[in-house]
Amino acid sequence: MSKKKHKPWRFWPYSLAARTGLLLIIGIGLVEACGLMIHTLDRLDFDRITQEQEAANRATAIYRDISEVDSVDRIDEINDLDPMHGFTIFLSNQPDLQKIYPRSQKLEQTVSHLLTTVLFPPELRPAQIIAASDRNTHRSAIAFQLPDDKKWLNISYTLTSPNPFTSATFPIAFFVMATATGLLTLWGVRRLIAPVGTLAAAAERLGQDVNAPPLPEAGPLEVARAARAFNNMAHRINRFVNDRTQLLLSIGHDLRTPITRLKLRSEFIEDPALQTKFIKDLDELEAMIKATLDFGRDNTRHEPIASLDITKLLKTLIYELQETHPDKKEAILLCEPIPHLTIKARPISLKRALQNLMENALHYAGNVSVTLKIEHLSTAKDPHHDQRVVILIEDNGTGIDEDSLDQVFEPFVRMETSRNRATGGTGLGLSITRNIIHGQGGDITLSNRQPHGLCAKVTLMA
Repeated sequence: MSKKKHKPWRFWPYSLAARTGLLLIIGIGLVEACGLMIHTLDRLDFDRITQEQEAANRATAIYRDISEVDSVDRIDEINDLDPMHGFTIFLSNQPDLQKIYPRSQKLEQTVSHLLTTVLFPPELRPAQIIAASDRNTHRSAIAFQLPDDKKWLNISYTLTSPNPFTSATFPIAFFVMATATGLLTLWGVRRLIAPVGTLAAAAERLGQDVNAPPLPEAGPLEVARAARAFNNMAHRINRFVNDRTQLLLSIGHDLRTPITRLKLRSEFIEDPALQTKFIKDLDELEAMIKATLDFGRDNTRHEPIASLDITKLLKTLIYELQETHPDKKEAILLCEPIPHLTIKARPISLKRALQNLMENALHYAGNVSVTLKIEHLSTAKDPHHDQRVVILIEDNGTGIDEDSLDQVFEPFVRMETSRNRATGGTGLGLSITRNIIHGQGGDITLSNRQPHGLCAKVTLMA
């Protein structure tokens, strides 16, 4: 029992715009995260310093309240105080720092500075100040020696850890920054990548029509240079194709005159058998030249691209073929089901190409079967071209040798070895058919069927 293969997940996008946008968003997101982290650390330091300053101010205020009352009333005063959360206040004969280490000279200097800067009677100032602070547990303690009875006022407290996320502006600022950055990045990437899509569309049009209009040479320097280079390439291709076609037409046209003279001179041949053979060869040569001219004119045709109901076209071709060959009507089939499809194509040229393929199948195999379907490309990287219209023209003949499946598309190549035009043709039909289909942006391939027969697969853009 075969195991079902699972396709791996692909998180890397296919399009250049998506890749560029993803990289920029990730990069800007990392920079934004680093900036927010630095801001958070600064905010934590600021909040910690603010808490320490507020705690020192509160401790100084407590000492002032206790020092101003009589020594006998100080315990009652302590009990009546409403200190901040986390504060512990008590009197002792010796300084009691609640086992908090190490000693903090900074906190001692801060409290001493507060007592000297406020309006506080010098005689009430503490005889000695001892302070300790543990930054790991955020605990601190201050011991004031009262000036009159030499007792120690001990104040210990625990500070809460600063949390910047409790601020309402923090998530709002993060959301606004992330949204604005993402939208601006996507907009900028679309503007930057748009010329690439235009260039791709122009290349696709050039593949269908060498006379396609040129690209506008505008925009940024690099885009203008690419458009200029593309237009120069398209111009050279157009000139090469036109020169080649014109040469072919000129040769074919000029050969008609000597063929006509040879036909006239053949009338003076006295041997009837030789005269018949001579005229037959001239007729075959004239037919080949006519097919050559048709081949050249097909390349120079400027039929506009229009919407075409391919389903209706195939039904029409099948009906015309059955009407032309009533004795083979049962052997001319259009397979069901027939999807209703509309494509962009050159109607007359495409009809000629499909008709040629059907007539070849009927002529060489005696039967033809046509199938119309949609082919979905599951591995396509372009979401705009993920399906194709496929036309299969099949027969039950003897097929073609595998080594000759591509060769038959070359001009003047015939698989019929007798070289008889009545049976083998001129060898230009499939060449014209392939040029027409390639000009529509499609493709055509031949393959042998099993156990026998031939299949012509025409693929067109949906």
